[in-house]
Amino acid sequence: MGRRIFVLVLTVIAVLGGARLLRAEEPSMARDLTATIALQGMPCDKVVDAKRNADSDYTVSCKDGNHYHVFVDSTGRVVVKKL
Repeated sequence: MGRRIFVLVLTVIAVLGGARLLRAEEPSMARDLTATIALQGMPCDKVVDAKRNADSDYTVSCKDGNHYHVFVDSTGRVVVKKL
């Protein structure tokens, strides 16, 4: 089940990767990024801002003050790095 959710989140991020800039008004992308961060075991109560750097590559700010770099690496795995 965990792998299934991971693949679903990765697919959603890839499909929505065409967005230029994520704002809090885009709740589905914010929820997807929040879920992606949580699945990687990182704390983030709610994504309040995210900037698209490239396809499937975002810089994310959470309501609790945490900042992350969320991207897909060369092997196709989702990576979340705390900034």
